[in-house]
Amino acid sequence: MALSITQTPATASLAQSPIIFTVAESNLVNLTSESFQYVGELYYWTGSVIASGSSDYTITKYPNSSNVGIFDLNRIINSTLTDLLQQNPSNVVYFACDFYTQFQTITGTYVTGSHLKSNLYKALDGYGIFPETIGAELNTLSTYYPLLTDGPVTQSAFSNNKGVSGVAVGTLGGTVADRIIYSGSIGNATYFLSSSTSTSGQIDDYPIGIAQSGFPLSSSIDWYTVQPFNGTTALGSPIRYEIVCPQKYPNVRIKWKNRFGQFDYLNFNMINRQSFSTTKRTYQPQLGSWEGSTFGYQSYDSSNLNYINDSIQNISVNTDWLDEDYNDIFKQLLVSDEIYWIYDEANNLLRPLTVETSNMIFKTGVVDKLIQYQIDFKFGQPYKLIM
Repeated sequence: MALSITQTPATASLAQSPIIFTVAESNLVNLTSESFQYVGELYYWTGSVIASGSSDYTITKYPNSSNVGIFDLNRIINSTLTDLLQQNPSNVVYFACDFYTQFQTITGTYVTGSHLKSNLYKALDGYGIFPETIGAELNTLSTYYPLLTDGPVTQSAFSNNKGVSGVAVGTLGGTVADRIIYSGSIGNATYFLSSSTSTSGQIDDYPIGIAQSGFPLSSSIDWYTVQPFNGTTALGSPIRYEIVCPQKYPNVRIKWKNRFGQFDYLNFNMINRQSFSTTKRTYQPQLGSWEGSTFGYQSYDSSNLNYINDSIQNISVNTDWLDEDYNDIFKQLLVSDEIYWIYDEANNLLRPLTVETSNMIFKTGVVDKLIQYQIDFKFGQPYKLIM
C-alpha cells in the first residue's frame, strides 16, 4: 500500500472555513474492498509546538468516486477556539493528522496500512470569504498582511483614542514581522514586536491609538501611518490615520472581531441615541391576612402587580462621512460575534454589544457622493444583574 496526502491546509487556516486534507491510496486492489476506509487521527493543542499529546478524534471516510478521502476538520478545530478575543489576542491552535487505511478481508481479518502523519499546521479564529481559494495562505488574503485586517487604507482617529490591533509575528505564512514603523506628521518611530515561533504566541498587538500606552509618536501629530517590517524590509501596505477634530456629538467608539480574529475599530462620531425597553407581565397576588387571628387586608394591597420579565437596552449610532472603502469592513462588523463599545476610553471600560441591524444598503461615491450609515446595537448586558 502507498498512501499519500494530496491536498493540505494553509500554513495557518481560518478555522470557521474549510480545513481540508485529501488522501489517496495507490493500491487499487485494496480499494476494491467494500469495507475500505481512510482513517485520520486528529491531534490539536495550544502552548508549546511539541506538546501534541495523544489524538483527540478519529475520523473515517469511505473513498469517493475519485477513490480519495476528503477530510474537512474545520468544525472540530473551530470548536476548540473557545476563548474570547478580548481575553486571548493570540487565539491560535496547532493541529496535525495521522492518516492510514483499513479494510476487512473475506476471512474477517482487519488489515491496517502504514501511518502517514501530516506536517504541523495552525488555525486562527477567523473565516475566509468567497471567492478565496480553499487552502490559500494568509499572506495572500489581504494587501495589509501581516497586519491582520482588511483596512481600509485611510482611517480617521481622535487624539484621545486608545486601542491595539493584531499583527502576525509567527510562522503564519509569508515573512515574519518583527517591528512596526510609524511615520507621522512630526517624525518617525519604531515599535518592536514580540514573538515566539515555538508557542501559540503567533500574534502580537501594536498600538493604533495616540493615547494608547506604548504609542511611539508625539500626541500633537496631525496624521500617522503604520507599516510592519522585517528588519529593513517593508511588508504589506501601510495604513494611514488622519487625526480629526472632536464633533459636537459624544463619540461612540466601537471595536469588533474581524475575519482574521483580530479587532478593527471605528469612531461613530455623529448623533447617537440610546433606548431602554422592558417586557412586562402581571400577576395577581393572594390578598388578605390568612395567617392572622382575623381576616382582613391593607389599603396599600393590590390585586394586580407587575413583574419585569426582561429588559433591553439599545444604542443607535451614525458614522461621519466615509469613503466607500469602509463597505467591506462593515460587512465584517455585521457578522461579527464579538463587538464592544469602548464607553470610557480613559479607563478602557467596555460594554459588549450585538448587532441589531440586519440589512444595510451599501453606498458608493459615484452614485451617492457622500456616504453615511446608521447601525443599531443591543447591549449584551441587560439593566438587571441576574446570573
